[in-house]
Order: sequence, then C-alpha cells, then structure tokens
Amino acid sequence: MEHEVFVPVPVKRLRETLGDPVRVARAVPGLQQDAGADPVAGRLKMRVGSHSVTYRGAVHVSARDDGSYAVEGDATETRGTGSVKLALTLRLRDTDGGTTVTFGGTATADGRVTEFPPDAVGSAVVRLLNRFAEALGEAQQEPEQREQLEQQEQSEQQEQREPQPRTPEAVEAPEEAPAPLVDDFTEPVGPPAEAAHARRTMIGRSAEEVDHAPPRGRYAPVPAPQTVASSAALRWAAPTAAAVLVSAIVVGRALRKRR
Repeated sequence: MEHEVFVPVPVKRLRETLGDPVRVARAVPGLQQDAGADPVAGRLKMRVGSHSVTYRGAVHVSARDDGSYAVEGDATETRGTGSVKLALTLRLRDTDGGTTVTFGGTATADGRVTEFPPDAVGSAVVRLLNRFAEALGEAQQEPEQREQLEQQEQSEQQEQREPQPRTPEAVEAPEEAPAPLVDDFTEPVGPPAEAAHARRTMIGRSAEEVDHAPPRGRYAPVPAPQTVASSAALRWAAPTAAAVLVSAIVVGRALRKRR
C-alpha cells in the first residue's frame, strides 16, 4: 500500500515530533495508553464500516540513515483471536507551505477484519493514516504554544515586579490633603421634628382621618389671642383695698395729733 498526506508544517518540525515517542503517542487517534508500558502502546479501537474492532498492541518508530522512518507494530484483538502486523516506511518531502508525508509498506491481518469488505477495510486504514499525519503537525505545535504562553507569563510577572516610573505630572502635582473626618452640623441630617411628628401621627390612621386632620408643625394655623375677663370679685377687690389704706393713714395722723 502507498498513501500521501499533506501537512502544513515544515519538515524540520515533523522530524522533531517523530523523534519524541510521547508526541507520537499523542498523534495516534483514539489510543488509550497502558500505564507503565511503552509510550506508543495500549488499546486502539478501529471502526470498519458499521463495525468496530478493538486491538491491544504497540508501535515503534525509528529513524533510518536515508532520512525515512520505519514504523513497525503488532496487535491482537481484545475480544477474539485475530491479530494485525504492519511494517511501514514513512518519508517526508518538503513541499510549498508544508510537508508531504508518504506511507508505504505492507500489513497483514486475520480474525474479524477478514470478514469485512476490502473496500471498508481500505477506507478505515486511509482514515487512520490521515488523522495520524494531521495529528503529527498539531503535536509539534503544542510545545511551541506552551513555550509562548510561558514566556508571556514570565514577562507579565516581571513587569508587575518592576516599579513603575513616575511621570513628571505625578511628581510635580501636590498630593491633596485628605478630607477631615468631621460631620457637618450646619444642615440637618434628618427631616424636621414637625415632619417626623406628623409622619408618626399619620401611621395607623385611615385616609379619611388624615385628610380631615388639621395640619401640624410649621403649616399649623396660628391661634387667635384670647381675652382674659376678670371676675366680679377681682373688680371690687382693688377699690376696697384702697379705702382700707386711706382709712389707716387718716387714723394714724389723728393719733399723732393727740399725742
């Protein structure tokens, strides 16, 4: 078999990705890695038409002297006795705007996969290779994005630590004195006492009583001055006292003459 896939990534970056087994494992679509095993080892489910087969195995990628890569793998069915073996050669060719990845080699299989139509099996293999090549380009971009984010965070932290230079306006402008924490007693804080009293008296009264109630406070009417009428006893008290006083004076003078 032979298949080509275009990846918009330079050849140099793809070689760095293929040389890292951890990135290669991330590029295998749907791979569930086994804990403590090789990076490119675990369970992989393949969908062939309307059926699916799950394999458990491992894949090894090694560089050759001519610049190509050898891809060797073997796996067995998790629910069956079938197995798959592949021996592929992966080549990278520099192309305008990216790299052309060429897969070539052989693959043998037995078990359930032999029961499916050959066209469905070929489509499943092509789909797997396309997704693997595209994931290789995305896997090499992840470390670059991570490095850019780390550099950006470090620069932001450094800017926060460094003291900000003061502008001439900030140096020359005098600082305003803080306002004294003293209450202003020149204006009343709450409503007048009359209004408060009127509000208290209207609470709990009906609307009719409030409408007909006389106004209170500053709007209350000024009462008319009241005339105080003296009683008859008071009118005759003053002349009687005067007569008694005159009589006393006359008697006193008479007594003095006799002496």
